[in-house]
Parts: sequence; structure tokens; C-alpha cells
Amino acid sequence: MNRLAPALLQPRKAPRQARSAVTIDAIHTATIQVLLAEGVSRLTTTRVAVRAGVSVGTMYQYYPHKQALLFAIVERQLQSITAAMVTAAERLMGQDLATVAEGLALAWLDAKTADRVASLAIYSIAAEFDLGEVMGRTMRQMTEVIAALLAGATDARGIDPEVAAFMLAAMLGGSVRVVMETGSSDDDLARLRRELPRACQAYLAAVN
Repeated sequence: MNRLAPALLQPRKAPRQARSAVTIDAIHTATIQVLLAEGVSRLTTTRVAVRAGVSVGTMYQYYPHKQALLFAIVERQLQSITAAMVTAAERLMGQDLATVAEGLALAWLDAKTADRVASLAIYSIAAEFDLGEVMGRTMRQMTEVIAALLAGATDARGIDPEVAAFMLAAMLGGSVRVVMETGSSDDDLARLRRELPRACQAYLAAVN
């Protein structure tokens, strides 16, 4: 499969006015709806435009082709999750490690499962792209946020914040993706919500 590099998938322009932002939101929502109804192979910019209630010309003002539109959906999801984790970290700053571990795990689960159906649709298109650069940037942002949080924990002693932050980010990302990509049931997610904080707490206790 020939996958376009991120530099070739950027939108033609960014929304600068409130009305343009509303249009972009409508396009993104319509893209998810078409993905769920038709699948990635049948998704076209025309179908998305019709569902969003905009002209194809308006679509092309922002996205030069289908791949750019799909990439924007993936990138937006990653940005949303990163923002949710930054907010959680601000709330957890100055807490003990056990509270930090639980808070991070639950915040990650909340961000990933806020719209399970949309998240699964996005997983289905992620393989279409070379996401190394984007995922690497997201991982670095996550690690920096978590490292600062761990360094400020009230009971931090021998912990290496950067190493522990890297491992926590990997644990959170990998475990949730595996469960969701294998057709998670409500029971699976409830189990993950109960056990993932424990796993993060146990890891931090072991390395502190």
C-alpha cells in the first residue's frame, strides 16, 4: 500500500471565522457518519459533502482529496485526547502517585471511549497513513505532561519521571487500543476501567 506522507495530507487552509469552524465540524461529523454507514472503501468527498450539507467545492477549499480528509479526522482525534490529558494533569498536579495513576488512567479511558463508535471508525482508517511522525509527536507531548506530573507528586522518591512517563503513556495507549480494536464489549471496558488504574499504580509503586 502506497501511503501519503503527512506533509501531503495537510488541509488547504484552516478555518479563520466561526462560520468556517462550524463548517469544518459538520464535515468531520459527516465523515464519521459515512465511515460507519459505508466503510472507508466507499467513502468519497461527494458523499461526505452531501451528508454535511455543503458543496463539494466547499469541501475542496479545505481538503484536496479523500486522504487529506481522513487524515484530518485521525489527527483531530489525537489532538483531542492530548488536550484531555493535559486538562487531567493540571487537575492532578501535586497529588500522590496512586491518585495520579488512577486519574491518568481514567482520563485516558474517558477520552478514548467518549464516542466509542467514532473511535472504532477512526482506528479503521489509521492504517491508511504513515502516522509515525504524528504519533511520535503525540507520544512526546504525553510523556512531557506525565513526567512533569510525576516529578511533582507528593510521595515521589526514587522515580525517574521521564522513564516512568514513557512507560505509562505506552501502557495506556497500548492496552486501550488492543481492547477497543478487538470489539470491546461493555463488560470488557468495565473491566479495563477497574484494572488499568491498578496496573498503573502497581507500576509506579514498583519504580518509586
